[in-house]
This record gives sequence, C-alpha cells and structure tokens, in this order.
Amino acid sequence: MELTQRLLEQFLVLAEEKHFGRAAERLSMSQPPLSQAMQRLERGLGVTLLDRGPGGVRLTPAGAAFAVEARRLLDARTAAVERVRRVAHGLEGDVRVGYVSILSHRHLPRLLRAAADELPGLRVQLRQDSTAALVEMTGAGTLDLAFLRDPSPIPDDLEAHAFAVERVVAAVPDEHRLAGAESIALVDLRDDDFVLPSATALPGLALQAQRACQEAGFTPRRRADADDLSGLLGYVAAGLCVSLLPEDLRDFPVPGIAFVPLRDSSPYLRTTVAAVHRPDADAAVRRLLELITRHMGPERVA
Repeated sequence: MELTQRLLEQFLVLAEEKHFGRAAERLSMSQPPLSQAMQRLERGLGVTLLDRGPGGVRLTPAGAAFAVEARRLLDARTAAVERVRRVAHGLEGDVRVGYVSILSHRHLPRLLRAAADELPGLRVQLRQDSTAALVEMTGAGTLDLAFLRDPSPIPDDLEAHAFAVERVVAAVPDEHRLAGAESIALVDLRDDDFVLPSATALPGLALQAQRACQEAGFTPRRRADADDLSGLLGYVAAGLCVSLLPEDLRDFPVPGIAFVPLRDSSPYLRTTVAAVHRPDADAAVRRLLELITRHMGPERVA
C-alpha cells in the first residue's frame, strides 16, 4: 500500500470531522469512496484506525497516533517540495564565496547584509585568498563566486562583472615629507622606495602600479613585494616605503600611514572591483549577482 498525499489528507480530514459525510463534503467526493479508502488504509497498515458508530467515527489509540504521523509526513513532503523549488530559484542553499582581503572591510559586509535581508535561506560560506588562487578555485568549481580587485586577466572559461570603480591614492608613512599634502602628483614619489603588489598573487594591481608610474615618467624603486593587504600596509606603516592603494583603505585604522590623493588623471589610477564566476553559475549565484547590482554598484569615480 502506498501512503499517497491524497490518502493521508483524506484520513486527516476524517479525523478532524469525525463524520464520513462531512469529511466527504470537505474533500469534494462522495461518502462510499471515502469509506473504501479508509478500509484499504486499515488493511494496509494491519490496524484499526477508526471506531465506527451510528453517530460518526472516533479515532482508536492507533488512529490518534497515525494522525500525528500523517500530519508530519504531509508537512515534511510540503517542506521538501518547497525547499527544492527555493533551491532551484536560488532562494536557499549554500554558496561558496571567495574574496581578497582588501575587500573585507566594505564590499563584503554590504553583500552579507543584503543577502541576510533579502535571501535569508542562503548560507554564504567565505574563503579569503589571493587573486590568483581565487580565480583558480572558481574555475575548478571549488568556489561559486569570487570578489576581486582588478581581476584581469580572467580565463576564457570565467565571467567577470565589474560593480565598482575607485581611485588609487598614495599610501605613505605618516612622517613622510608629503604626508600632510592635500594632493600630490605621482611623480613626486619617484625617489621613494615602493612596496608593490605581487605580480603572482595580485597581477591586476601589480600591473596598474607599474604602468601608472611609467606613465608618470619613472620606474618605481622596488623595496619589497606583498601578496595581500596586510603586507602592503605593514611595510608602509613601518616607515620603510610607500605604496599605491585603493582610497577605501583610508577607513582602515592603521597607525603610521597617511593616504594622500593623486592629481594624475591616468586610467591606471583607478581600481575595479568585480565578481567572477563560471558561465554555468546556478540560480543562487545569479541571485547574489542581482544583489550586487542593486546594492553594491555600479559605483564610479570622476
């Protein structure tokens, strides 16, 4: 015997009405087929569920217990169907999101807040790593979505959606000769040592820094490389060198660093923030991309 949804519903309506006629009316059926269905149910279970009398029916102890379990079965079925539909539409499930540390203080919290408010059924699992590692993991399917700064070059098997563009500023030690300036030209740093983004871990930012300096007429004097935000900030805060960083980092409470705007109009003094994913991204990833578009961008600078 198969415990179909219809059979369970018939039993539960009868258990509530305690009368075949009223139950049949609620179920939009005649009384004999309902009675026959209940007899088949009892034969299939091998127990008596109903005490039948001239005034109606009442549940036996076995019938009362089965009513509880029948309701649980129907509720579980409904929940399973609804969850499958929500997952298919990107409203529920797990999404593995990677990010570079430089995005952790502004863009990432905004995404998590928007997802919690509008997609509470999604569970966002976070992974912080370098740009190169995140691109590789996204391509391999280890991550569903990655947030990067200047993610070029992106492999052909991935898609990138830019959602913010920000200025690049000079980061100098707070005792630097230019630390208090309202703005400077990039060429003013030609005699300084630089800590530069790693060409392996942060290829986009590394290329930007090199080309911006070349456009300004000099080659940056490399003191060190760093493959993440903490390394770049650490060298500058130590008073050992200067760097070029997104202006949003001025919100970081790092003692020993002054951020100075640059007057240059070079396109290389702009940094792009992008979301990277596979072309076959599932519905949940698409939902997050919609949130990004509405809540996190597009932002542009003059």
